Amino acid sequence: MADPNDRYRAPALDKGLDILELLAGQPHGLTRAEIVKAMGRSPGEIYRMLERLVARHYVMRSPQGDRYALSLKLFELGHRHPPVERLVAQALPAMEAFAQAAEQSCHLGIYHGGNLTVVAQANGPGNWGLAIRLGVRVSLLGTGSGHVVLAFQPEQRRAEMLAEHEALEGEVPVAEPELQAIVERIRTLGYWQGESQQAFGVIDISMPIRGLQGNALAVLTCPFIRRIDRHVGPSLDAARQLLAGTAGAISID
Repeated sequence: MADPNDRYRAPALDKGLDILELLAGQPHGLTRAEIVKAMGRSPGEIYRMLERLVARHYVMRSPQGDRYALSLKLFELGHRHPPVERLVAQALPAMEAFAQAAEQSCHLGIYHGGNLTVVAQANGPGNWGLAIRLGVRVSLLGTGSGHVVLAFQPEQRRAEMLAEHEALEGEVPVAEPELQAIVERIRTLGYWQGESQQAFGVIDISMPIRGLQGNALAVLTCPFIRRIDRHVGPSLDAARQLLAGTAGAISID
């Protein structure tokens, strides 16, 4: 049976999108030969498509001219999207105030395409901290941030998100009963707090940014790092309370 998604195929557009998706996973770019091999297409068609993507500034060519990588244009376009732009504009002042008060960094993630995307970041006032790069994808199933987003959704929407999810590198699988227990615990507490599944010594605190219906529109996360020198900063409990207040201030009442 024919795939209904193939009803209105646009081969040239598909090729261009395939190239963008391929380069998105290659921080150092690829040569044209590597792109041709990865996509299984002829050198001629890849060359023409790459030249158009370079001309439209979606892809940039290395100074030596032998490698291709994504430009920042897609990132820029994503941040022009009105809902995201409004959310970030509203969230950043509150996030920066939290970072100063808690002496910790925090970041804001939104659901997109089966996982989360970090759209805002605020650093603490000290000389060091744990920062997450803007635009990075965060696992829906392998992080407290993802679990919070799942917890505060209607059942049908949660099922849709899980169906769209694609495992990211390093993600630890979560069995359905375990995930259900995590979701229920988060809904009871109103937040997630636990050891990071990506780094030792980090306690992640994640709070939902809620909409009018109480659903999670986004998630605010603090990767809490406890100092062991003579400086006495805000405690984990204090940071959690500050983060809850910040998330509440950003949420839509």
